[in-house]
Amino acid sequence: MDTIHIKFMKLALKEAAKAKQKDEVPIGALLTSESGKILSSAHNQVISLADPTAHAEILVIREAAKKIQNYRLLKTTLYVTIEPCIMCMSAIIHARISRVVFGANDPRWGAAGSLYNLADDMRLNHRPEIICNICNDECKNIIQAFFRAKRKLVESKNCNAKRSK
Repeated sequence: MDTIHIKFMKLALKEAAKAKQKDEVPIGALLTSESGKILSSAHNQVISLADPTAHAEILVIREAAKKIQNYRLLKTTLYVTIEPCIMCMSAIIHARISRVVFGANDPRWGAAGSLYNLADDMRLNHRPEIICNICNDECKNIIQAFFRAKRKLVESKNCNAKRSK
């Protein structure tokens, strides 16, 4: 079972790399059917689409629902490089996605066990299975390197601004 999860997570990581190339937060996702067919894949496009909801998970949900002509994505598995946020977990629950497989935890925004655990909330009518830490190091490294580079750029600009005064 882990080998199939690793295979699909590597594809999600390729999507994350596409986001990084666009200077978007490098998160990638894909949705598979029960038989393992890829229904959709995407990466974060919040900046390029000027859309705060354009998270990788939301984009794959939209594309797959459109493709199968149904808002319910029953018996599907969502692969995402980083733990879904509250917005994305809510969409996952509304879409009735059966399983969420993610790479790295997100202690600041995660809603699949780190900060919140919507999948375990018994008040909700659907609770997807959660599998975490698939390709954890690769998923964590791509996002940490992205933000490290961003911080370094900001620090460099601040240093240059101080020197010019």
